[in-house]
Amino acid sequence: MRLTPWEEERLLVFGAAELARRHRDAGILLNAPEAVALICEAMLESARAGRDYAAVEAAGLAAVAPSEVIPGVRELVDLVSLEVLLEDGTRLISLVDPLGNGRPQDARGPGAVVPGREVERTGGRRDRIERIELAVRNGSRRVVRVSSHFPFDQVNARLEFDRRATRGYRLDLEAGSSERWGPGETRTVGLVPFGGEKAATERPEA
Repeated sequence: MRLTPWEEERLLVFGAAELARRHRDAGILLNAPEAVALICEAMLESARAGRDYAAVEAAGLAAVAPSEVIPGVRELVDLVSLEVLLEDGTRLISLVDPLGNGRPQDARGPGAVVPGREVERTGGRRDRIERIELAVRNGSRRVVRVSSHFPFDQVNARLEFDRRATRGYRLDLEAGSSERWGPGETRTVGLVPFGGEKAATERPEA
């Protein structure tokens, strides 16, 4: 028996939907692929029965109840698009939020946008950490940059300051930021301790 790509895809959808039906009949909540398979199967069967666009769309929306899926699947399956063959030709039917059934989305479901809060550069620990300020001079004729989380006692040797006092410290900057010293420039910077034991930043005397 020779099958067209369309017919092969139709059989694939049927097989996935049949497995989903077995799980649903056994009381197992459906995952996202199973829910999509049942929705597509319902629309294909409705179209095969000669029903019109509106009836096919309604069959897809009624195929899976919100209570039959795993929590979070409704948010994952936010759109199902399928080409079906109707009497007037092939039509694309798109179901938006097919598992919603008019319910509001879970504010913390998959893909939800949860407003954050503004965090200080030191992760909200400014009131209970030791912060120091230090004058640092670039003694060379070249520009020197230091990134936020580089151990400050190990920065470019052209920068002149008390390195012993900065062991276990880094620049008080947001991650990914940096400070720049021009040739001969002196800048006063803020330093904060690394989290944890800070032992990794220490090195033996030469």
